[in-house]
Order: sequence, then structure tokens, then C-alpha cells
Amino acid sequence: MTTATITSTRAAPDERAEALLASFERAGYARVAPATLQPAEPFLDLSGEDIRKRMYLTTDPQGHELCLRPDLTIPVSRDYLASPMAGKAQGFCYLGQVFRHRDDGPSEFLQAGIESFGRADTAAADAEMLALGLDATAHYGRAAPDIRIGDVALFSALVAALELAPAWKRRLIKDFNHKSSLAHDLDRLSISASHARPEYQGVLAALAGSDPKAAHALVTDLLSIAGITAVGGRSVGEIADRFLEQSALGAQTSLPRETRALIERFLAISGDPDEAAAELRAFARDGRIALDAALDLFESRTGFLAARGVDVTRLRFSTAFGRGLDYYTGFVFELHDPAPHANGPLVAGGRYDGLLTRLGSAAAIPAVGFAVWIERLAALRGGS
Repeated sequence: MTTATITSTRAAPDERAEALLASFERAGYARVAPATLQPAEPFLDLSGEDIRKRMYLTTDPQGHELCLRPDLTIPVSRDYLASPMAGKAQGFCYLGQVFRHRDDGPSEFLQAGIESFGRADTAAADAEMLALGLDATAHYGRAAPDIRIGDVALFSALVAALELAPAWKRRLIKDFNHKSSLAHDLDRLSISASHARPEYQGVLAALAGSDPKAAHALVTDLLSIAGITAVGGRSVGEIADRFLEQSALGAQTSLPRETRALIERFLAISGDPDEAAAELRAFARDGRIALDAALDLFESRTGFLAARGVDVTRLRFSTAFGRGLDYYTGFVFELHDPAPHANGPLVAGGRYDGLLTRLGSAAAIPAVGFAVWIERLAALRGGS
């Protein structure tokens, strides 16, 4: 392993956790148990920096990089794609250990959860995930957690309407879930190129505007000549892709002040879903931003939540709310203990429609799910 020895919880699922999984099965989700040892590459590429830096990595005798699973969404997704059900509507539930380095607790801990694939009724599926997440907290005696929600699709729709280089649009959407990175990128865009010249500016300037395939081949050759084969689990080709992206990012002219003000106005919108929807429609109208499709889905989801008995006035929506994982594309949510000492979410999840394609699916497959932090819920119950 590349980090310190894992401190094991030695915890087996208790009766209450097993009962929670039984309730998920009754709701129509088939129980699965993905392998503990997983290929590292999908997690390194798709999970986000917070999980990447806390993974436990190893290699097999053939030199393939492996990891102890740091979450279960990617393993369940990979198993689904490898099954005869791939592409069809199917839901799964799970209960098992995940492994991440933590300074404040054991690095092996239990998570339960649900992953739902292939459903075309997006708003209804989103609402079902949040409702089942609330059932999970109620199962442990927390019937009224704080409910925080967001929608990555709204920010993506905003960025799509802005006059930015495609590379910058991709960068801002990717960094939406990482607030410090997003703020840094907005600062970088707001400064003219002459004041923010990246490293290796001469090489990047020479590559800017060149044939993409030829530029990629050149950078790959240079890295190979230098004896570089992989860095942090990334191949030479992936390193070349990132280097070339810097060329495109560096070519962007500075962000107009009014455009940054528009983004910051968007990111300041919050409230319950009905209040936020009204403010967002006014924002879109004033800024002539095409948010109608994303807002229609947002309002439809709110309707499905109300139909499931969720008091939507309790939902705390923010346009700036994200989950820190790179693969989310739409609705995101977290359920928290309302007590001041609360330590992280009790339940968290959202929509990740792009993940299955990035894992190798030839066609896009809708997907949404959530994870339940069993140890946090159990601790709350023990302290109540």
C-alpha cells in the first residue's frame, strides 16, 4: 500500500443496517456486493481530488494499479455495465466496507446505498432517491435532518450560454463541485493573459491552434523521450491531454466584468425550491440565459417530492451547492444532523448521467443514487 496501514473498524453490518437494506430490497432494489479490490484508474479519473488523495493503492504482478474501493458507486456501475441488464432500467442496493484515509476516524467503514440506472423519468427518479434517503435517516431515529440540495445542470446550462472557450467551459463545470478551484478559475479568467501567463508559456503558445492530433502526438513523444510513463496513475496520453488543455485555457481572453457579475449573481441564489425557482426564472429573463429546460426539470422534481410527502419548504436549495465528486451532472443532495457538532453528511447522493459513458458504455445511460454513512447514523442513535 502507498500510505499507512489501514486501521480496521472490524465492524460487521448490524441488525439495524441489515434491516435498512431489506427495506431497500422491498422498494425494488436488488442487493449486490461488488469486489473489494478494484481497478484504480476509474477512481483516479472520475472521483475528484478529495477521494483520489485518500485512496489505498497497490499493484498486481503485471503492474496494473489497483485500489481498495473508496466508494461503491463506481464498482456497482462497472458491474451493471458488465451484466446482461446493461442499458435497461435496473436498481441495486448494497451494504459494505469502503476504504479511505481519514485523520479523524478509521479508514475502513460501512456504507449502504442505492444506485438506479436507465430510468427515463428523471424528475421522479431524483425524488425517489431523496425520499429513500430520508427513510434511511428515519430508520435510525432522525426523522427531520437538514436537507441541502443543488443542481449541477443549472450551472452547466449557465456556462453553456456564456461566451467562453470550450476548454474553459469544461473547466468551470468540472470545478463547480470544488469551490476553491472554481473561485481560482474565475479569478484567473478575470485577469488578462499578460498578467497570468502559465508555466511553459512558450511551448503552449506554439501548440495553440495547431492540429489537435499532431499536437497530442508531439507532446506524447516528448514525454516518452523524457522517460515518463505514468504519473499518479495517469498514462502518458492522459498527461498529454491535460497539457494541451492548458494551451486552450491560456488562449482565453479575460472574462468581462459583467459576465463574472452574472456568474456571481447566479451562485448567490438560494432558498426553498419554489423561492429559488422564481428567482432563477427572473435571473434567466434578465440575463437572457436559456435555463428553461433545466428549470422545468427542477420544478417537476419539486412536484414529485411533494407528492411523496416531503415538505419542500424544509429543503435548503443553493445554486452554489455541490458534492465534491467530478461525476455529478444534475440533482445533488445531502442530509445532515441539525446539531451544531455534526460531522459530515448522514446521507448524500445525486445524479451522474455521464458516468456510465466514461466507464465505457457506448450509449448514455441515466443514473442516480445515494450513499448512507452507517457509522454516523449509528453514532447518533447511540447518543440519543
